[in-house]
Amino acid sequence: MENCKPVKTSFATHFKLSSRNCPKTVEESEEMERIPYAQIVGSLMFLMVCTRPDISFGVSVVSRFLSNPGKEHWQAVKWILRYLAGSKDKGVVFGMGQHSSGKLVGYVDSDFAKDLDKYRSITGYVFLLYGNVVSWKATLQGVVALSSTEAEYMALTEAVKEAIWLSGFITELGIEVGDTCVYCDNQGAIALSKNGVFHERTKHINVRYHFIREVISSRLLTVEYVNTSKNWADMFTKALPSSKFESCLKAVGID
Repeated sequence: MENCKPVKTSFATHFKLSSRNCPKTVEESEEMERIPYAQIVGSLMFLMVCTRPDISFGVSVVSRFLSNPGKEHWQAVKWILRYLAGSKDKGVVFGMGQHSSGKLVGYVDSDFAKDLDKYRSITGYVFLLYGNVVSWKATLQGVVALSSTEAEYMALTEAVKEAIWLSGFITELGIEVGDTCVYCDNQGAIALSKNGVFHERTKHINVRYHFIREVISSRLLTVEYVNTSKNWADMFTKALPSSKFESCLKAVGID
């Protein structure tokens, strides 16, 4: 990969990966066994956790196929490597973010039923403190959501859990957090989070996800709407065109 052609985004929009891309013949399996797929993905995970939030979505996708990767999965890994080859100097830069407030600010998003094997949705969130990124995640949801609003509601709940933990941890460090706000781009999910009444369209949702209502009613934090164009968690749930991807990087202080 030393002389590879760099790319501008960490994951390509044309990748549609699933278990259908796994090897179908003995020859294909033997060919893939000679490729250090798991080792490279493991290294990418370490990089993602430490200093490169920008590869989170891509790594979350390729890591689903560690036990039986195929050629298409390997092409996706090589795309991430090509992106890194052209952005060796990128990383989290403190002081670059667009938010200077002392608030702990979070952005959360989901992509509905985009897992092509089990049709689970993707949760992504990112948190900023004084405009600097302090936490991020891209992961498959544990259960299948029945609508985009439900997927966003489940993602919002996970983000609120992270916000509570971060707020407590930062306070223990002696840093004044101020108000905590989580931004979401789905009005339906926000309405559900603020409505303490159980009704037909929410009764099937696991009770663990409804704790967000108690958190909001206790005023431990607030949940507010943000336009999708300004939801910086977008890059943790899907492959983006280069212009939107660059906007997300700039907003969370990755340079």
